[in-house]
This record gives sequence, structure tokens and C-alpha cells, in this order.
Amino acid sequence: MADSSAPTRVMMAVNESSLKGYPHPSISCRTAFDWTLSKLVRSNPSGFHFLFLHVQVPDEDGFDDMDSIYASPADFHQMKQRDKIRGLHLLEYFVNQCHQLGIKCEAWIRHGDPKEVICSEVKRVQPDLLVVGSRGLGPFQRVFVGTVSEFCVKHAECPVITIKRKATEAPQDPIDD
Repeated sequence: MADSSAPTRVMMAVNESSLKGYPHPSISCRTAFDWTLSKLVRSNPSGFHFLFLHVQVPDEDGFDDMDSIYASPADFHQMKQRDKIRGLHLLEYFVNQCHQLGIKCEAWIRHGDPKEVICSEVKRVQPDLLVVGSRGLGPFQRVFVGTVSEFCVKHAECPVITIKRKATEAPQDPIDD
């Protein structure tokens, strides 16, 4: 039986905004974080330990929508360093928020397909709960885009809470976040 006095370990998958860009968190993950603070943590920060996971999706060719590029090994090293720094700045946002509120936390970056990596990390870390943001895509969009949150609900080896972004914060194109 688990120690009932141990803090509740909440894993949160976080990603960058496709609208505001670097280093802003997406609307969905920021909404999920705020909801978790207001509805679960409330006035008991010592009762929780947050685990922030940012999954960086490797660009298929590594050149961010460029058809071709003259590159050297140093160029690839610089791209990897840039991506690492972007991920660290994103995680810094959440870690700073937790420290201001007195919530213990950890944060790390992994690479790959977000849905697969999140479920793999859940299995490895064994949190009490996984919280993921949801863009609230319609059935047509889900077929073509797929959703990380739906996959995690079905495959993660812990309870999962999905939090939809607020209707007032939804961009014109629901794919954006």
C-alpha cells in the first residue's frame, strides 16, 4: 500500500504554443496547469509533486519547412542546441510557477512521438495521475490530426485527466494552440 502521507505525483505533458511561439506554453497545457492548480492543489502545495514532461518532435528533415540547405555538422549541432534551449525555456515557465507556489517539481525533455513518449514515461516514472491538455478537436479533425490526449487516456498506465482549453481561448483554427 502506498504511503498516504507522500505527495500526490502529478505528471503534466507540456508543449509550446503554435500561435505565440517560443517560449510560450500552448493554450491547452497552460489551461490544464491552471485547472490543476485551482481544482486539485488549491491551498495544499506540499501535498503535490509535479512532473513536467516536454516531448520534442523531431522535424522530419531537421530544417523547419525548408526544401534544402547547405549544412555542415556544426549546423546540425546548432539546431539540436537551439531545440534543447527552447524546451528548457518552456519547462522553466512551469518550474518557476511551482517554486513561487511552494510546489515540488521536476522537469525533463524527451524526443519522439508525443503520445508514445508520454505513455512510456508514465510507465517509467509511475505518477499517481497524468494531466494533459486537449484542443477539443471535432471528429473530422481528430481523424486527420489525431489526438495525444485520447491516446493517453487509452494507453497510459495511470489515471488520466484531460482538460479542454476554454472556448474563449480557442483560436479560429482549432488545430492551432
